[in-house]
Amino acid sequence: MKWTVRILQGVLAAGFLLFGFMKVSANPMQVEAFNNVYGYGTGFMYVVGAIEIISAIGLLIGYKKKNLVSIFSGLLIVVMAGAVFTHLMAGQGFSVAMMPLILLILAVIVFFGQRKIMNTTKTV
Repeated sequence: MKWTVRILQGVLAAGFLLFGFMKVSANPMQVEAFNNVYGYGTGFMYVVGAIEIISAIGLLIGYKKKNLVSIFSGLLIVVMAGAVFTHLMAGQGFSVAMMPLILLILAVIVFFGQRKIMNTTKTV
């Protein structure tokens, strides 16, 4: 379980560094999606991108400071739940919402897996 959580933690960190950078660098595809498809402003896109980058860095620091993993994976759970909701409300269907849903599930696995690891090590 420990290594599964660590591997997923690294996958999430790498992915969200990329996704966040695409948002904060104002990638034209992201700007178009946030403004015209989802109906959000560019400022919201920057906030989401910054949260993704901060969470990814937090997950990386979490390899040394274990208690940070739950905080930042929990933050990603909220962001990905919002992304799934946004895709569905924009009428894009479940097939488009599948990627954020997968990332949501991975973040949930990391969140609860890390909490279980922390609870197991405290009782020993």
